[in-house]
Amino acid sequence: MNRPFELFACTLLLAACREASATSGIAPEQAADYVHTVLEANRAVYAEEVVHRLQDVEHVVRADEKFREEKALPLPSQMFRLAAKRVSERTSVRVALISPWAINKANMPATDFERSGMQAVVSAPDAPYRGYQTVNGKRYFSALYADRAVSEACIRCHNEHAESPRKDFKLKDVMGGVVVSLPVE
Repeated sequence: MNRPFELFACTLLLAACREASATSGIAPEQAADYVHTVLEANRAVYAEEVVHRLQDVEHVVRADEKFREEKALPLPSQMFRLAAKRVSERTSVRVALISPWAINKANMPATDFERSGMQAVVSAPDAPYRGYQTVNGKRYFSALYADRAVSEACIRCHNEHAESPRKDFKLKDVMGGVVVSLPVE
C-alpha cells in the first residue's frame, strides 16, 4: 500500500470520528464528501504516479485491461473497481464508477438516480448530485461526483479503445461519475 495515502485516509477518518463524537453525528453529505475525497485522491495518484509515470514516462511496465494475463498494471478504472468490491465485501457502503460512455457496458448508469446524476454532473461538474434511493430494498443516501480525466493515460486509453463510444476526451473533461452510497437506518 501507499504509506502517504494510508496516512491521509486515516487522518480524514479520524477527523470524521472526532466530529461525530463532538456532535450527534456526521451529516450524510459530509460523510459522502469525505469518502469521495479519499477515492478521488487515490485514483488521481494511481493514474499519475503509477500508470502515467511507469507506462508513459519511464516505459517500465504498461497498463492493460487484461492486466493479470499480460502481467501489466490494472487500469485506473479497474483499480477503482477492485477497491470498490473490497469495500462492499467489508461494509454496507457502496462505491461505483459509472459513465454514459463506458467501454464496459456493465458500468453504464443503471438507476434513475445514476442517470439523472450523470446528466447533472456533466452540466455542472463542480457540484455533486445528491439524494436518497432504495436499492434491493435498502435505503441509501447517495452522492454522484464528476469523474474527470486527470491523466493523459486516461485520455489516450479511452480515445483509442476500439469499443469506446466516445473518442474526443481532453484533460479535465468529465468522463463519468463516482457514486458514493451510504446506508441509512
